[in-house]
Amino acid sequence: MHQLDDLDRRLLAALRQDGRASSAALARMLDVSRATVSARIERLQGTGTIVGFTVRVRDESDPLTIQAVALIEVEGRTTDTVIRRLRGIPEIIALHTTNGGWDLVAQLRTASLGDFDRLLGLIRSIEGVQNSQTSLLLSSVLR
Repeated sequence: MHQLDDLDRRLLAALRQDGRASSAALARMLDVSRATVSARIERLQGTGTIVGFTVRVRDESDPLTIQAVALIEVEGRTTDTVIRRLRGIPEIIALHTTNGGWDLVAQLRTASLGDFDRLLGLIRSIEGVQNSQTSLLLSSVLR
């Protein structure tokens, strides 16, 4: 992976704040030329550092309002199979491997508590999922 320098890090931070900022606005913010900003973005995409752009929606405006974090324990050597199954569930918005007592951490988002209950049942029914613990996210105090 490409080694990030200070300008790369500042550019990524600016894009995290506003992924739709124009090259001109980013150039002014970073005190570099538009060509430099464009070249850096292109290079960061080419190296796989930037994998895409997305929209962030205010939590209370988001139609998928139930948010949670699920800690998942996987039995034996089934981790890859479990990950493949979990990746196919659209309500799982992020999935991470981890160390410690849990093997995976999943960020969940559903439209209702009924959908949330169904999702938990689906996750727990996946062959290889041995145990799980889920916490609802009530409010975001830092992002």
